[in-house]
Amino acid sequence: MNILVSTDWLANELGKPDLRIVDASLFLPGTPRDPRAEFEAAHIPGATFLDLPTLADPNDPRPGMLPTDAFMTERCRQLGIDADSRIIVYDNSPTHSAARGWWMMRLFGLGKSAAILDGGLVKWLAEGRPTESGIPTPPRGNAIARRAPGQVRTKEDLLANLETQSEQVLDARGAPRFTGEEKEPRPGMASGHIPHSRNIPSSAFYNADNSMKQGEELRRLFLDAGTDFARPIITSCGSGVTAAIILSGLELLGKTDVTLYDGSWSEWGLDPATPKATGAA
Repeated sequence: MNILVSTDWLANELGKPDLRIVDASLFLPGTPRDPRAEFEAAHIPGATFLDLPTLADPNDPRPGMLPTDAFMTERCRQLGIDADSRIIVYDNSPTHSAARGWWMMRLFGLGKSAAILDGGLVKWLAEGRPTESGIPTPPRGNAIARRAPGQVRTKEDLLANLETQSEQVLDARGAPRFTGEEKEPRPGMASGHIPHSRNIPSSAFYNADNSMKQGEELRRLFLDAGTDFARPIITSCGSGVTAAIILSGLELLGKTDVTLYDGSWSEWGLDPATPKATGAA
């Protein structure tokens, strides 16, 4: 199974006993939308609600940091995920947060395979496909989450990389936030970007029908931003969500020496000791 599956593919697979469909919708702070209420009103048949905003370490003051293995295991068992499940993650959010959900499933080694529904609920609904309502309670699963080592970067890693420049940093925030022209949505946070990083706004990865760009069009996004495919890459964003979009795009192009800075600008921008740059890369 590719890391992207089509709406046609999913429609044909609905009801298969090993299929688990997960809604990973999440909205930026201040967005007047409720992902749980929207899921309860209408979701893909058989789907469960990941509740991505709460799938984080409650003891970490930084927003949205990865949960422990035990926390991830319990959440996925509640969703009915088994060790041999095929997991399809989708969203109904302009942040395309399914990529974060997919990355977490893979990072923690969950299920037999995990993929993103290309186009998400937006494309599914536009094609007139069925939905159901309510909050389902599936039979408890037997999944065990074990976070893979070496896939997540820390602030200390990024500070060290400022000296070595051995890895490229790609930032998925919108251009005005990257350059510092636009204030950050979180109070007290500095504007700008990590020095030497480059910007590819996450919105640039998507077509008009909400599907993800692929092939040469996708590769061109990276090349136009000055990406060197021969060097390893660290992805970043505001809080580690849209950074997963860049990571998934690189994987579609066959590049796998890519890691994600989980603290992202939520951590870097709040620390007065970290260096910040403004303007274009």
